[in-house]
Amino acid sequence: MANTALVLGGGGAVGGAWMVGVLAGLAEAGVEVSGADVVIGTSAGAIFGSRLASGVTAAELYERQLAGADGIDLTVTLGQTARFLWAALGSRNPRRSVARLGRAALAARTVPESEVFDAVGTLLGDVRQWPERELRITAVDARTGNLEAFDASSGVTLLEAVAASCAVPVVWPPVSAGGRRWMDGGSRSTSNLHLARGHGRIVAIAPIPKAVGPHPSALRQAADLAAAGARVSLLAPDAAARCVMGRNMMDDSRRSAAARAGHAQAVALADSVAEVWHG
Repeated sequence: MANTALVLGGGGAVGGAWMVGVLAGLAEAGVEVSGADVVIGTSAGAIFGSRLASGVTAAELYERQLAGADGIDLTVTLGQTARFLWAALGSRNPRRSVARLGRAALAARTVPESEVFDAVGTLLGDVRQWPERELRITAVDARTGNLEAFDASSGVTLLEAVAASCAVPVVWPPVSAGGRRWMDGGSRSTSNLHLARGHGRIVAIAPIPKAVGPHPSALRQAADLAAAGARVSLLAPDAAARCVMGRNMMDDSRRSAAARAGHAQAVALADSVAEVWHG
């Protein structure tokens, strides 16, 4: 087995802030998961995974959350939420569910793709090139429903890959890259933890442990990896963090509190994570 994998899931602005707090809390406690052999990022996890793999420290990302930086102005309307739920929950079959979501995403009238690239580019900061370290960014083909894990050899830019991973169906348009249209990497699984198969020690940070619809949860995927022989530590928001985070994952006013909640949770769990990470 390969050695270590860090899996960073999706979760919007608020979930991303909580995740950054977890990363910073672990690092402060001596568990530096950002040095993983591979980083796998989905949606918000794609943004922060790209920055971590490019050398930005968890402490820097955390301080920026507390200072109110790294935010975007994105409002999700009730109508968009209803259309998303109608599509995602319209079938108990996973492939049909994601196909419905893809059709809804392709048909929705949203902002131009250029606005997605601008927003994601702002969140990536100075990071524009694929890092030398192994980084995989997930996205879902809006036409076929197939999951892709982009890397430096995929023939797309890092910005294209991360924008595709962040293209929330119905809210943002599917992103064009490599001749195909892509939607949020969390459309089938919010963490895509299964992509870490083959690694012996895995830490997964999942702000939202399960996608909307009939799809496997991060907990189920972690159990499958453990059954295959991996040591897995899965971190999801506890009750205190969920209370702070609220229901609107794009509520910018909750980001600093969510980051602090993630930091506190990570410090409390650092010993158990270290048992997995350090072997």
